[in-house]
Amino acid sequence: MKIVTLRDLWVDELKDLYNAEHQILKALPKMAKAAADDQLRQAFEEHLEQSKGHVERLEQIFELIEETPRGKKCKGVEGIIAEGAEMMDMGLPEAVSDAALIAAAQRVEHYEIAAYGTVKTYAEILGESDAAELLEQTLAEEKATDETLSGIAEEVNPEAASAGDESSNGVVRTNGKSKAKGRAGAAKR
Repeated sequence: MKIVTLRDLWVDELKDLYNAEHQILKALPKMAKAAADDQLRQAFEEHLEQSKGHVERLEQIFELIEETPRGKKCKGVEGIIAEGAEMMDMGLPEAVSDAALIAAAQRVEHYEIAAYGTVKTYAEILGESDAAELLEQTLAEEKATDETLSGIAEEVNPEAASAGDESSNGVVRTNGKSKAKGRAGAAKR
């Protein structure tokens, strides 16, 4: 798609978000499974349901403006998700793994907050008030999710700070599964 007008840019950005939401829908179940903290797992599960609604709203917008939602890959979210997946595969202690999951999730949220804020502003300028209203609803939910993650981080991050003291005989996460570490070392103590 050749971008010449603000409307062209708006449609292109909406397609980017549509793809981003689909990538997030695939990533969230893995993140929920990897989360050791119950609040964090629940937040991921709730955001998964919200994200399904975000996709539906974007589809409504594409229908309103008579455009197709496909045709653009969101490389930004793809990279953020890939970085988060690397962290999940590192075998970190549970609390450190949860802190890393929160950091990755907040990177995604901040991307979405910036993107939804931008497309909402474009919609307002273009006189697409119905679309702007739908985008505002999603933007508000993304901001609320970010605040929820910040609140969970206030509990998880202090636990992660002390995880290094316990890591010689603590529990580590690998692909969302707990493994006891250092049992022989623990027996010697």
